[in-house]
Amino acid sequence: MKQINKRVSQLSDTKLMLSEYHLCNSCLQRLFVAKLGSTLLKRLVTERPQKKLVKCYICKNFFSELDTYVKKILDASSGFEFSSFLVGAVLKPSVLDKDDQVRSKFQLKGIDSVKTDITRELGRRLRRKTKARVEFISPDVTFTVNFRKETYEVSAKPVFLAGRYTKSKRGIPQRQNSCEKCRGRGCNSCHFHGISSFDSVEGKIAKFLYWKFGSLQIKMTWIGGEDNSSLVLGNGRPFFVKLINPKKRKPKLVKKVLAAGITINNLKIIGSIPKRVIRFKSNIKLQISTEKEIQTSKLKRIRNLEKNSISIYENSGKENKKNVYVIKYKKRSKHSFTISMVADGGLPLKRFVEGRNVIPNISDIIDNHCKCEQFDFNNIIVR
Repeated sequence: MKQINKRVSQLSDTKLMLSEYHLCNSCLQRLFVAKLGSTLLKRLVTERPQKKLVKCYICKNFFSELDTYVKKILDASSGFEFSSFLVGAVLKPSVLDKDDQVRSKFQLKGIDSVKTDITRELGRRLRRKTKARVEFISPDVTFTVNFRKETYEVSAKPVFLAGRYTKSKRGIPQRQNSCEKCRGRGCNSCHFHGISSFDSVEGKIAKFLYWKFGSLQIKMTWIGGEDNSSLVLGNGRPFFVKLINPKKRKPKLVKKVLAAGITINNLKIIGSIPKRVIRFKSNIKLQISTEKEIQTSKLKRIRNLEKNSISIYENSGKENKKNVYVIKYKKRSKHSFTISMVADGGLPLKRFVEGRNVIPNISDIIDNHCKCEQFDFNNIIVR
């Protein structure tokens, strides 16, 4: 009997308190079901006078319009592939303030906020429409409804790729210049790609991935680099890609993609780009010219570099060491020769030949100023 009297008293008190504010059924359910229980709450909803033209004091009748918002979210996300999602919302400060005011005045502790309730209900309805699951940690896509500006944004989780490329044509730069107007951020001039064109290795790979994944931007991570005039042969240079806001997540990928002088090999989706430094060796062929006539006896000194280390000094004073594992030379003329070598990745080849802050270097070893005219990569071996 005491419990019943307490409930009746709570109902009476709540009616009195609610006479000050008009609340929709959704806000009533959220705020008072824990205090009154579902039975008394239904009674309160049934008995209170209906005010059809009066909007909810807190949410302004958002809940009665949620199906419209769901449709607009689905329209905005058209073309996106996802099996999990999360919903976010931006509400007007006045809505949040009024919700806090009512919860504080009625001493409603441990009650979800109106923002939490709106996003949860949107999630329920989207789950029924899409058959995807709600995921809080790492969803495939995040929908953000801005109730202040009436905008709808879809943000897809990045997709990461690993692959290799070979370059069979000279004159193709490795990296693509950023768009001059937006400096890589993306704008109308570059169609929001952030790059100036598609005439580099990066550009050709990006163009294929834009089409395949429906992404507008990518971020490349290179394993080493080469000159515009260099060839990249053998199994190719490894690279990693971060696809930003891709529409497709698991398109079918073939083992080889041809792209005008570039071949993309073994492209595959991975969980993330490795954070550790990728150590590798390069099998390189260098074309070298000399200022003076080559003396064969001095050229033989190059063999002493085999299985030794090279010291590279930077302007900052830092010293790096790279190992040479195999090195061979071949004289081509009185003023030219070639070197074939296997060395640690990251050895600055032109400086190694010409002698700029690299010890030992080819110019000093043969006592003849040398110039690296060209270098190609026959193979790249990841450790």
